[in-house]
Amino acid sequence: MAIAEFNPAINCEITGAKEVSAEQGQRGMDITFYGLKSCDTCRKAQQALTAAGHDLTVIDVRADGVPQHVLSHGLDLFGDALINRRSTTWRGLSDVDRFQKPLDLLTEHPTLMKRPLILAGEKTYLGWGKDVESALTY
Repeated sequence: MAIAEFNPAINCEITGAKEVSAEQGQRGMDITFYGLKSCDTCRKAQQALTAAGHDLTVIDVRADGVPQHVLSHGLDLFGDALINRRSTTWRGLSDVDRFQKPLDLLTEHPTLMKRPLILAGEKTYLGWGKDVESALTY
């Protein structure tokens, strides 16, 4: 996972587990969680975050969409990694659709976003790898 410096204009940062080790063990953080109800990884992540004592605001990207500013922020931090090219939605797109600008593509098809996208305080995490799990649950 790439590391980006904090940008106060955006009010979030991306980080790997090494960068947050001093904050591990922090409980009761307010977290905004963008995912899918039908995604096994998202359900696993939600359960772990709740068990760790965090207060979750869960946004189902299929039902509720993703705000434009959140998508823009995610693309600024993660670039193309924000688009899940292994998804069923991606496989169903035409070649013309696949070459749209990433922001337009994600706005039109929010389920293409890699999940979960987690906004936790001043940090933003993408996916539910061991580094993200350890940063938010231990």
